[in-house]
Amino acid sequence: MDFNIISKLQLPKIDLSNIEWPKFDVSMLQWSQMPKLKIGDAVARLPIIQGGMGVGISLSKLSSAVANEGGIGVIAANSIGMLNPEYYAKHKDANSIALRQEIRKARKMTSGLIGVNIMVAVDDFLDLLRVSMEEGADMVFLGAGLPIKNIPVKELREAGVKVVPIVSSGRAAKLIFKSWMKSYNDIPDAVVVEGPMAGGHLGFKADQIDDPDFVLENIVPDVIAEIKVYEEKCSRSIPVIAAGGIFTGADISKFFKLGARGVQMGTRFVATHECDADIRFKQAYVSCKEGDVGIIKSPVGLPGRAIQNQFLKDAAEGKKRKGLRCAWKCLKSCDLKTAKYCISLALDNARKGNLEEGFAFAGSNAYRVENIVAVKELMQELKRDYLVAEKAGAGRLRGEYEKALERLSALKEEYTVALTSLQEEYGKDYAAALSVLQEEYGKSLEASLLAFQDKYPNAMDKISKLKEEYSKAVDRASALKADLVAMFERSSGISCKA
Repeated sequence: MDFNIISKLQLPKIDLSNIEWPKFDVSMLQWSQMPKLKIGDAVARLPIIQGGMGVGISLSKLSSAVANEGGIGVIAANSIGMLNPEYYAKHKDANSIALRQEIRKARKMTSGLIGVNIMVAVDDFLDLLRVSMEEGADMVFLGAGLPIKNIPVKELREAGVKVVPIVSSGRAAKLIFKSWMKSYNDIPDAVVVEGPMAGGHLGFKADQIDDPDFVLENIVPDVIAEIKVYEEKCSRSIPVIAAGGIFTGADISKFFKLGARGVQMGTRFVATHECDADIRFKQAYVSCKEGDVGIIKSPVGLPGRAIQNQFLKDAAEGKKRKGLRCAWKCLKSCDLKTAKYCISLALDNARKGNLEEGFAFAGSNAYRVENIVAVKELMQELKRDYLVAEKAGAGRLRGEYEKALERLSALKEEYTVALTSLQEEYGKDYAAALSVLQEEYGKSLEASLLAFQDKYPNAMDKISKLKEEYSKAVDRASALKADLVAMFERSSGISCKA
């Protein structure tokens, strides 16, 4: 029998003073407006990018209207030369000529930010990139392929043109940034993450489009995690921009909570007076129903999302359009011998309102479009809905935070009571054990010590669990506090006092 066992037992010393009690007066937070979007040294008053939509859907008129409202307007370079009646005679040169004209027209209509969307996969990619630099585009959005090889990074930097690749996964973003660091000792200025709910050609396999693992809400955090590594390595801020299925100001708020710092929207801008497409093209959006928007198999070998019509039904049934002409092989993956139609021609026909000989690409939410409005009105709606969503979210967070503080208070009280109780019990048991040690030996002492040993660990376990729960509650309250601060600090007009 170890008669020194009592002296070896130690009362747990848990110091509550080292657990910071979060104090945060949420009533001091004030709202004002949407946050700005900074890409390199270019700053947009609103974090909204109008998506580039070819063929001829987003040109100088739409892009300049968006730029004038504080967003980033984007001219789509894809088959832009089809605006020129001599397209088939000038071949790919027509694209460069038309792009140059549209950038110049946009510049005359706005002093805001103008970008150019260019498909990496097209054979005149570098020509279109060169025109964008020569005409002073603020930035280029590079999709339909990975902008890795033979990118004139030095020339882009000298021209002051920001580079924003469009990706569909964290893996793709990592590959681009890693390759740029190795080849150019540089990195892109921002990243657009386009999910499977977007319109047009999609960067996903057919079986991934409706797979919950590939929803935009899951992809955005993955890309942010990959980009964070390069932000820290290069000491640069690289905003991640969410795209694909974003329709309302509440959607914008939701993706900002996931860490995005901007959004790209296409479908909403089609249904505007300033959109460069024919009114019949826009009306197709207003008239379509949810079941009308679906996935098609494009002649270029990729799935795409479009508004179903007779043209697409005929193509799906294998009917080939008569009199197909190819001005030049703009995409290696397209073979006119097997293609049912020329997709550039079909899209150009649709742009002109001839939907019997073409079709409209559209995002998954196109059926929600109810009418055609001005860009200014649309931007005001998005700002208003965003602020409503942010305030509602702040209210919910505030409620959670206050409940967390109440729980903390109860836990602290419970912990204090348990610790006091143990101290009292410990003192009585210890005195009793010493008394027995002085007067008796043998079985009486052994029984007293065993009883004490059984009781003491149980009390310690309770206190240990209380401390763990208390610490978790502190962490939860602190996290809620951080969420509240981040939510409000996204707006430059917010003051936050804690």
